[in-house]
Amino acid sequence: MIPPEDPACLVKLRALRDGLEILGGKWKLLIVQYLANRQEQTNHFKKMQRELEGISAKMLTKELRDLEVNKIVKRTVMDTRPVVVAYALTSYGRSVLPVADVLIAWGMNHRKEILG
Repeated sequence: MIPPEDPACLVKLRALRDGLEILGGKWKLLIVQYLANRQEQTNHFKKMQRELEGISAKMLTKELRDLEVNKIVKRTVMDTRPVVVAYALTSYGRSVLPVADVLIAWGMNHRKEILG
């Protein structure tokens, strides 16, 4: 085990903090996984809000903006009437999917462990 004052440990802790700041919270990884599962579809805001049960419009807006700023999600304004805004994972955003897959596997194991 690397002691916490070791420079290598500090680098890892900083990287973990960065990852948690970008992907942490209740909704961001769920949004990423949602978009990954619907890559061939147009993912507009209202549809996402309906299908991501429990998320408010305000929270979805905030989380999508954060993901866009961090180049995980691309926002496209369609030239339609009414205006439709579509969201998709960027190629960089797809690099998050292995993290989500590991967390999904861990969550399934945890559920088995806790629920017996």
